[in-house]
Amino acid sequence: MRVDAKSERSGFLPIQTNLFDRFFISIVVWIALALLWMRFLEQSLPLWIANVIALALAILIIRKG
Repeated sequence: MRVDAKSERSGFLPIQTNLFDRFFISIVVWIALALLWMRFLEQSLPLWIANVIALALAILIIRKG
């Protein structure tokens, strides 16, 4: 079953996405960034900085992706 072509669009992501796809991708990026941050950078920088970066990336992916 094909999703309505109006809800799909192409942005900077290399695939056709709808809102749910972009939301899911942003959540996966958020989790990956948090895990990598805790592994490599948490000794010197707090985790809230990673959350701010991930939030900015999520907004960018959802709006422009």
